[in-house]
Amino acid sequence: MRKLLSILAITALFLTLSLPAYAAKGEVEMAYVEWAETVASTNVVKAVLEDMGYDVDIISVSAAAMWKGTAAGDVDGFTGAWLPVTHSSYKKELGDEVVILGKNLIGAKIGLAVPEYVDVDSIPELAKNADKFNNEIVGIDPGAGIMQKTEKAMEAYNLDDFEIIGSSGAMMTATLKNRIENNKPVVVTAWTPHWMFSRWDLKYLKDPKKVYGEAEYIATVARKGLKEDKPEVYNLLKNFNWSLKDCQQVMLWTQDSSPAEAAKRWIKENPDKVAAWKK
Repeated sequence: MRKLLSILAITALFLTLSLPAYAAKGEVEMAYVEWAETVASTNVVKAVLEDMGYDVDIISVSAAAMWKGTAAGDVDGFTGAWLPVTHSSYKKELGDEVVILGKNLIGAKIGLAVPEYVDVDSIPELAKNADKFNNEIVGIDPGAGIMQKTEKAMEAYNLDDFEIIGSSGAMMTATLKNRIENNKPVVVTAWTPHWMFSRWDLKYLKDPKKVYGEAEYIATVARKGLKEDKPEVYNLLKNFNWSLKDCQQVMLWTQDSSPAEAAKRWIKENPDKVAAWKK
């Protein structure tokens, strides 16, 4: 009996010592939308925070829920605020209820895109070529800012014969892939950074009325009180920033592995950038 108790005590001690360090630092919850660049940035931040000793839970939601959940304090923050255009309505409604930490990626862009082989170069040209595209614009999740802008673009350019098809980022790229493999015309809601621009020859359609705006940036947003509750987490989120090239690299790797594995690979290959975020 004494021998058994000794074994149990040693086992319990071993398990205690083997527990992940994050148990002492607490939990972090982050929201994200299933957009390629936001999946990439969220998984990179998650991996870094876990290396720092936190238990991180990432939650896939709609763009509206991402902002509202942070404003309500249900999550600690997110890295996918597209500003000043795409998420302008969310910022206007909830900007005073969250903390916008700053830009984490510059040079972002949204619009409508088609394969290079399509002989249409601008959004106004779509009106006379609706039948070529099966009278549809292939979109993503209905709550996304780019979908709202596309509805406005359809009004501005009199695309009455078109219907915008709501789906998801994954379904949009799957449709794009299928149409390209069959050399057929297709128009999709598009944004940069996105791995599809590295995978296929695509072009943005010219937007003379600037419905989609000029170049955008992606910002990190935190809930109020995070700085006081978890200053180390707040500091990392505030310092997090990377380039289009960095983001697109992780997105490309994700096509052949999981987002978590791609994120860890990038972190391993970019220790100096990660170290700067922790200062």
